[in-house]
Amino acid sequence: MQIQYILEVVGTGFFAISGALAANDKAQPDWFGASFIGFITSIGGGSLRDILLGSYPLVWVHDLNFVYAIFAGVVLASIFFKVLIRLRKTFFLFDTVGIAMFTIVGTEKALSLGVNPVIAAIMGMFSAVMGGVIRDVLTNEIPIIFKKEIYATACLCGAIAYLSLDALGLERNANFILSALIIIGIRLVAVKMNLSLPKFIKEEKGE
Repeated sequence: MQIQYILEVVGTGFFAISGALAANDKAQPDWFGASFIGFITSIGGGSLRDILLGSYPLVWVHDLNFVYAIFAGVVLASIFFKVLIRLRKTFFLFDTVGIAMFTIVGTEKALSLGVNPVIAAIMGMFSAVMGGVIRDVLTNEIPIIFKKEIYATACLCGAIAYLSLDALGLERNANFILSALIIIGIRLVAVKMNLSLPKFIKEEKGE
């Protein structure tokens, strides 16, 4: 079993935990509601990518390990709720690692289907962030990509780095790790230093 596959399944579980905690913050749902939000958070981005690329069956449809990981994540979120709430800063790190990994996995899959590298980079970003976007919409929260935080931009930079290093002939595993570290580094530095992209429209002084 490849380490990448193991990390992808574990990452899916962590995203399910994140989704279940987010759902509880907004509505204190029943088990079905929490499981649904955890499910959407985990597989939303990858499913959207596969639908856009015409790749069927969807990953979680033909591999039940991803579904099991989601349910395990929701159960863990319930059992260890109080502990996990106190460890939310730790889960910020898990989330950052998760989006880094899913970005590269998504980019690789798009490339394997023969799309243009520009589209592959976009699909990699979609894989990482769209599950969280759908989660935020369903829980009546402003999606993180609309906030000041550098989030999707970090994923896009990592995808571009992966494609560039691949074109230069860097060995796949080394490229995977290095590109993921670039995403993690950008995200951590941006949050630590409160960095953000310029506003689309700047407010005029005195208004």
